[in-house]
Amino acid sequence: MEESSDAYDDHDMNPPFSWEDHQRQSMEERVECLRRKIKYYFMNPCEKYHARGRKPWKLMLQIVKIAIITVQLVSFGLSNQMVVTFKEENLMTFKHIFLKDYVDGGMDTYAVYKQADVYDHIEYIIAQYGLLRNNTVGNHEYEKNGSSYMPLLLCQEFYRNGSIYPGTETFEIDAHVETECLEVYPVVPLSLRDMLQNFELHFKRLLSLKITFVVKAINLQTVRYRELPDCYDFTVIITFNNQAHSGRMKIDLETDVDINECKDWKVIGASARKVYLTVMFDCLILITCLASFALCTRSVIKGILLMFEYIHHCKTRSGEDVPWSDRLEFVNGWYILIILSDTLTIVGSILKMEIQSKVLTSYDVCSIFLGTGTMFVWIGVIRYMGYFKKYNILILTLRAAFPNVIRFICCAGIIYISYCFCGWIVIGPYHEKFRTLNTVSECLFSLINGDDMFPTFKDMKQKSSLVWVFSRVYLYTFVSLFIYMILSLFITIITDTYDTVKQQQESGVPISDLQKFLSVCKDLPDSGVYRLEKSNSCFFTCCIDRCNNPQQRLTSEA
Repeated sequence: MEESSDAYDDHDMNPPFSWEDHQRQSMEERVECLRRKIKYYFMNPCEKYHARGRKPWKLMLQIVKIAIITVQLVSFGLSNQMVVTFKEENLMTFKHIFLKDYVDGGMDTYAVYKQADVYDHIEYIIAQYGLLRNNTVGNHEYEKNGSSYMPLLLCQEFYRNGSIYPGTETFEIDAHVETECLEVYPVVPLSLRDMLQNFELHFKRLLSLKITFVVKAINLQTVRYRELPDCYDFTVIITFNNQAHSGRMKIDLETDVDINECKDWKVIGASARKVYLTVMFDCLILITCLASFALCTRSVIKGILLMFEYIHHCKTRSGEDVPWSDRLEFVNGWYILIILSDTLTIVGSILKMEIQSKVLTSYDVCSIFLGTGTMFVWIGVIRYMGYFKKYNILILTLRAAFPNVIRFICCAGIIYISYCFCGWIVIGPYHEKFRTLNTVSECLFSLINGDDMFPTFKDMKQKSSLVWVFSRVYLYTFVSLFIYMILSLFITIITDTYDTVKQQQESGVPISDLQKFLSVCKDLPDSGVYRLEKSNSCFFTCCIDRCNNPQQRLTSEA
């Protein structure tokens, strides 16, 4: 009886947990588990390694990716540079061969003023076209259609009918435009004068005269770099522009380039082997970027799931909604930047592989994808620098100042656009830098940075005194407004934000609701409480088994 009485007394002194106590303890454990999951998500790779003992595969993959993508970009950049250089040098060659008395840099003033000069230039172009194979020092050739050469086209565009009498200030014109063409074959032994006798130029009604022909060439310099050469089709277009009918007929030469795969080629050496090795290297980059894309996408999804779990917790416990600033903390912008760079690099690598195999020749498109992707990859390195407090101030300043900077730029941009339109309309006819909206914007942006300021004032033509005075007022007010006021205010916004961020780092205030929620969890990364059981393979759970087993958690902490 005494034993049962003692047992009864012990039972009264230590009663079992009620259902409410069990529910309360279970709720606290789930909250603690949520804190640890969120805290683990915001750890850097080194802290995550100490927390769970898992190697930072994502960090090592990014380091490897930076190295191989940079090598890929340098290799493709050298090839693209050879392509662009070959195009530019051929354009310069055509100008010296087909334009009579041409000098470098003289296209802006290259024009004819007499009818006889027009015929002389046409004859000169046709003669040089017929002597192309004997004159050129390159490997240029005519275009062929089967066994016959393609002709040179001489086309004039003119008004259909018209009677123009400037002396009596009367005219009658039909605005419909007609086109008349003459075909000239390079190997036909016919006098140029005889050809042009049947091709009369209607100078009174003439709008433009175009000479078009195709020249083929092969870029052999790539062979020295163990790459297969490309075959080029240069469509040369020489335009005599007479639309103004001012007595000055401008002449312009431009080329339209089409890069093709050479039909029959044979290169003795290791060129073909080099192409295969390059394609294999591009495949390695594709695999690396796909792996990085998958890992970063998984991390972004994990952050979004944690965000919804945290929102549910806040609504359940306090009934308050989570502010957007705390929600965006779960969306890691660096991962999104890496995903974007991986996407661009994957597309660029596929285009590069097709270019290497001569399926496509979109060098410019491929360079944009690879260049932008590599730029984003290198910018992503700042993420790892941000784990150090002294280096993180740049990122924090940019992020804090971004909303104010955008609002400031919107207001200043309206004033800037108004000056662009005003300068284009008023000063454009008298100043070369204000002829188009694009050049006006470039000129004004240079003035803001203090570049090319004196030539902008000096190059203003004094043909109209009223416009000349207006240009001085226009330029002085623009420079004073944007350099002394707007630019100074812009710098002030950045410096004030920098001082605020620096002060917050030193004092540690203020903190968000999310940071207050995480500050309760004092577990260090190397405490062992973040480690998962070996049997737990779920990606989106963090220490759930350990949180649901308080005895095991206490043992681990001990």
